[in-house]
Amino acid sequence: MRGTIRLTLALLLLGGAINACRSRESQDPAPSPQAVDRTANSSHVRAGVPTEPARPATPAPASDVPATAPDVPPTPSDCLPPAPAVAPAPPPPQALSGRLGLWVAEVDPRTLEPRRAVASNPDDVFPLASTYKQAVLWALLREFDAGRVSPNERFDVTVQNQSLGDYPYDDSNVRELSQRMIQFSDNTATDILHRRAGLRQGQDVADRLHLCRTRLILPTKAWWVAETGLSPAFNGARDWDTATGTQRLQLARQIDADAQKQRYDQLQRQLDDYFDHRYDPADDLKVHNVSTPYEFATLVTHEFLRPGLSPRAQKWQREVMATGFGRSALKAQHAGNINYFGGKGGNGWKLLTYSGYFQTRDGRRVVYAFMQHGADETYTMPNTRRAFAWINAAVDEVLGKQRPQGAPTSPLPTATPAERAKADAVEGAQQRP
Repeated sequence: MRGTIRLTLALLLLGGAINACRSRESQDPAPSPQAVDRTANSSHVRAGVPTEPARPATPAPASDVPATAPDVPPTPSDCLPPAPAVAPAPPPPQALSGRLGLWVAEVDPRTLEPRRAVASNPDDVFPLASTYKQAVLWALLREFDAGRVSPNERFDVTVQNQSLGDYPYDDSNVRELSQRMIQFSDNTATDILHRRAGLRQGQDVADRLHLCRTRLILPTKAWWVAETGLSPAFNGARDWDTATGTQRLQLARQIDADAQKQRYDQLQRQLDDYFDHRYDPADDLKVHNVSTPYEFATLVTHEFLRPGLSPRAQKWQREVMATGFGRSALKAQHAGNINYFGGKGGNGWKLLTYSGYFQTRDGRRVVYAFMQHGADETYTMPNTRRAFAWINAAVDEVLGKQRPQGAPTSPLPTATPAERAKADAVEGAQQRP
């Protein structure tokens, strides 16, 4: 029983339900001349059908990075090389269990190459949890620029599209959902937007950068359904781990169709049973969206410095990403040394991830990607201070000592009243004999 309560809490917050309090974003960017609502006779969409929306043949805007053809498997020469040799990251100042990875670098804004960097296991593959959601935003904004998505399209929560945890109000529009996806790490909002942009477009964020070890294709509900064994498509896909291009896209669509047949409450019960009795950390690497610290930091670098978006879309991106967690946990922020910050985190059963980008007062650009998998702790959000102690130590190595003014603290992500009640119940259950 205690394990089930604890696991339910962890899974409800899986994906970095960071700063989770209910809010609505009231300022929608006006659509560009090309951004029109393409739904039939209405701007209201009943989301959740297990197919991606039809799109006109309008080509996407040219990117700074050439795209990899989706039906051509990449060869080693097409892939981003391994991380360059850099200084080792300092040891974590506070104990962190499990497999750990870190990349922290000051990058040249013109070449996007690291000027100075430190790293630990930069080429190891880790589950991303909700850190991947910034790629959904980027893919969505490319569709916005192409005129295939309007910020004013509205969606309802359905049995098909509801994922775990909190979920948005019915009739939320695209702009509001994008805010919830990043600021509150809302899984249902993410899945609605991921399907609206297209599973292929989500993966294309990595493929355009030749990040061959990065998978960004499955919505949240789809990976949980796969992990519990509830997806016949996933169970029968022996080559899912190595699939690329069209083959992976077809499998992902089939897995996602299986996921949309599952009620969220029934899925939650199956997950409780799985994590109580059958959990295997190796499954995380099979079902989650994954990357390496170096590849994901490369993605974050391009996301902020060379996104290939229109000025309006880039403004939307930077405003939303600025609400992601991390700024308050950085020593550079408390030293008054950050002019802009954008970040995202994720957490789940024994895993924790954080990534971010910031610009200093003197114009230096810094990216970081932290990853933990197989932690001793079931619920990893309390590891946030330990994670940022390590990130901050690495930033000190890259930029020089950041000296906070006064004695600031790095607050942990907050939770909704319902989540706090669940946490209290877990604590009480653990204290009972």
